[in-house]
Amino acid sequence: MYEKAKYLVSGDSAVNMEFGNSISEDINKKIRAMTSAVEVNEVYGIKELVPTYRSLMIHYDPLKVDFYELVNTLENIEENIDNIELSAPDVIEIPTLYGGDCGPDIENVARHNNITVEEVVEIHTSREYLIYMLGFTPGFPYLGGMDTRIAAPRLQTPRTRIPGGSVGIAGEQTGIYPVPSPGGWQLIGRTPIKLFDHHRENPILLKSGNYIKFKSINEEEYERIKQQLDNGTYEYVTYPKMDGGNGRGTI
Repeated sequence: MYEKAKYLVSGDSAVNMEFGNSISEDINKKIRAMTSAVEVNEVYGIKELVPTYRSLMIHYDPLKVDFYELVNTLENIEENIDNIELSAPDVIEIPTLYGGDCGPDIENVARHNNITVEEVVEIHTSREYLIYMLGFTPGFPYLGGMDTRIAAPRLQTPRTRIPGGSVGIAGEQTGIYPVPSPGGWQLIGRTPIKLFDHHRENPILLKSGNYIKFKSINEEEYERIKQQLDNGTYEYVTYPKMDGGNGRGTI
């Protein structure tokens, strides 16, 4: 993590605040604090804030604010972000049906790591995963904190279409495909939860800085949740993270 952020030009209407050169929860906290501070200060001319693994991209209107003027404002805000007390992040439970047609690659993951399918599920559901950023497709969460005991390489030949809600593993990362799309991750399960729904007031369900907790469900529960989502009666399970956010659990 850098002692002070680097301010990088990104085209003619964005500045990128780079806080470090690694994937780190400490860097993520800096990004969350800076995002919160910029929002609270209602900095003139800013159009959008986009947090990433190690930086915060700030889109602005160059007709309203000059690049150097904006950087000066941001530097002044940055000086005080260590004093910002962030609220506890939320954890959202993601019910997931593992294996079978929903997780056709789960046996590959188990075989690659010399463990059973049941152990893959147990390990995968044992942790709370930090949402570092969203991208690739609308609402796709880039998560941290996966146990290396279930790490597995990407498929040699990517699929041309993966169903929305598919839960996958690639290397030491896990994630969820919000919408149907191509992809090369090892699919281990599927959730009926819609991470992206253009009919909702807030189309994207997840938020960077919060956490995901996968919960194993059976086919009957999957269909029941799917029906509840369709008729608008499903209640999302969320709770504040209490341990300071290390994204790790034990089994």
